[in-house]
Amino acid sequence: MPRTAPNHRPLSLIALTAAGAVLLLSACASTPPPNEQLAVGQAAVERANSSAAADAPLLLAAARSKIARADAARTAGDHVLARELAEQAEADATLAEAQARALRSQRALAEVRDGLRQLRDEAGRK
Repeated sequence: MPRTAPNHRPLSLIALTAAGAVLLLSACASTPPPNEQLAVGQAAVERANSSAAADAPLLLAAARSKIARADAARTAGDHVLARELAEQAEADATLAEAQARALRSQRALAEVRDGLRQLRDEAGRK
């Protein structure tokens, strides 16, 4: 015969009830909204929008899409997904900026090299 508590309920039933209460409380104490991460991601997308729109449009589009999806996930209450998407949007925006800087640097280097070549050609003709 199973041991019982003073009110004659089996201990396993009391343990199950306590475990259920703990699970219910932990579900209520869910992840807080990632407002700060969304703000950081949005700022990164806006910053990249001005500097990378022409040189890294695909990465910038991905960042914009992810920040929009993050906001929608937050509104829907899926804070874990919202945080992940906001972090990914920030990373995509940062990468877009870096790629745009690299492309601009490559173009500037090509212009300098072209200018040097022209100077050498002119100096060789004299």
